[in-house]
Amino acid sequence: MEGVIGLVNRIQRACTLLGDYGDDRSLPTLWDTLPTIVVLGGQSSGKSSVLESIVGRDFLPRGSGIVTRRPLVLQLYKTEPGQEDYAQFLHTGNRKFIDFAMVRSQIQEETDRVTGKTKQISSLPINLSIYSPNVVNLTLVDLPGLTKVAVEGQPESIVQEIEDMVRSYAEKPNCILLAITPANQDVATSDAIKIAREVDPTGERTLGVLTKLDLMDKGTNALDVLEGRSYRLQHPWVGIVNRSQADINRNVDMIVARRKEREFFATSPEYGHLANRMGSEYLAKLLSKHLESVIKARIPTILSLINRSIDELEEELSYLGRPVAIDASAQLYAILELCRAFDRIFKEHLEGGRSGGDRIYWVFDNQLPAALRKLPLDRYLSLQNVRKVVSEADGYQPHLIAPEQGYRRLIDGALNYFRGPAEASADAVHFILKELVGKSIGETQELSRFPTLRTEIASAANEALERFRDDSKKTVLRMVDMESSYLTVDFFRKLPQEADKGGSPTASTADRYTEGHLRRIGSTISSYIGMVSDTLRNTIPKAVVYCQVREAKRSLLDHFYTQLGKKEGKTLARLLDEDPILMERRQKCSRRLELYKSARDEIDSALWAK
Repeated sequence: MEGVIGLVNRIQRACTLLGDYGDDRSLPTLWDTLPTIVVLGGQSSGKSSVLESIVGRDFLPRGSGIVTRRPLVLQLYKTEPGQEDYAQFLHTGNRKFIDFAMVRSQIQEETDRVTGKTKQISSLPINLSIYSPNVVNLTLVDLPGLTKVAVEGQPESIVQEIEDMVRSYAEKPNCILLAITPANQDVATSDAIKIAREVDPTGERTLGVLTKLDLMDKGTNALDVLEGRSYRLQHPWVGIVNRSQADINRNVDMIVARRKEREFFATSPEYGHLANRMGSEYLAKLLSKHLESVIKARIPTILSLINRSIDELEEELSYLGRPVAIDASAQLYAILELCRAFDRIFKEHLEGGRSGGDRIYWVFDNQLPAALRKLPLDRYLSLQNVRKVVSEADGYQPHLIAPEQGYRRLIDGALNYFRGPAEASADAVHFILKELVGKSIGETQELSRFPTLRTEIASAANEALERFRDDSKKTVLRMVDMESSYLTVDFFRKLPQEADKGGSPTASTADRYTEGHLRRIGSTISSYIGMVSDTLRNTIPKAVVYCQVREAKRSLLDHFYTQLGKKEGKTLARLLDEDPILMERRQKCSRRLELYKSARDEIDSALWAK
């Protein structure tokens, strides 16, 4: 079994592939939760030599000044004995590097690709995996060396930029700090120890490494540091003997260098009693053991984050919806389902499940009555206008008992005023329905994925509303015309006859336009018009609801459905032309969800296998 470190290595690599590394989300990413070893040290502190000693390969770029200019995420995988060493970069896919000189060149080229052939730095990491039977399972992050002075070709801000980058890694609570300090330097002035002390004041996360022990002045040693008297850490210091520059120049094999290191400690009069916990081989095993213990302690937290992230991703995928089908019949079914979702929300607005339907009631209960009250009927039935209309209606023939044609013309003219409020009611309800269509489309979350379909549904719904409004207008105007075309005779039959009020049927024609008679005509017509107004006040809303609201609920998209059935596969696919941003978002969520579920299953399996 690869063990929990190898498992975590694979999960971290998958996180990097999916972009979960360095994510700016407010919640911690899976990568942030997984413990990682970060290598801290000043320039020329021996960081590169320590890493190469742990790996057992000469693979890092070397030179004067700042060499490491991008973070290097180094993942080590222990393979079966006898297998050949090889390396893989994330940016080169499945390509295997057998020649580690090519690995060094690739690191340099990839660094130059981002930073240029300058001494600039970048926080964009290089991801390198090394597979070898001579390593232990580890994840290490090598960072640019801390410095105090900018050299030629570097901006003055680079000192702070490097420190900020180092801190961004070191401050993470699940990060293990490997603080590299050269033995020929006072620990109190160590850049690595300074950062470690600030971000990890208790020292729980810090492991100290003392390099270049063989380069100390004769007569001096580092026992005070290694034995914890000079600067005590919770974990014992580890001493390292780096390869000399001559060994590097002669390409001395790393296995030989390890043997020389073991001999140095075993034969050293100062460090012989510490030989069993000194050297790069011991450091690699110590790091692996420590990392494994930290991972096991963090597993409940890791699983908690994974489960929470799975719930969030599943919720987001539910919101984003399933991927678009390829089959035409499945596409048609998907479109119909989306239409039904919109139609359901639209009906909820009308029926009170959501706001909007109450505005239609306001049109009938307030707007229409107010419009009817404002009709200029008093002016129309003034004494002067009644006299004019009655006189013109008689023509050259005097009326005998009552001016019937005058009555009819006055009533017809008065009822003509009702056409305006009737049409206005139909228009008002139309605009409300149109607004509710737009609001319902906006609230249909499933439609947000398909801007083309959303536009088509809106267009089809609005076209239907236009037809419903036309039918409604024709109906309400027909109702007004019906009132004009046939008068309620019983109303007039019940009016007191002129003779009963003292008038005489044989009165001279000179009396037919008396002021009192004309006022009675105006009053009679006003009463009749008031009765008709009450009737229309009740029937206009019924007609509008029947022709517009009822039809909108019953058949808003019927015409669209008919046209939809005639469309070919390519047209259906065009309607489901999804927003590219949402497509990318769903794909990323799906990949992350797959990663998190796989990580949970593998961690569970590792726990059960104990």
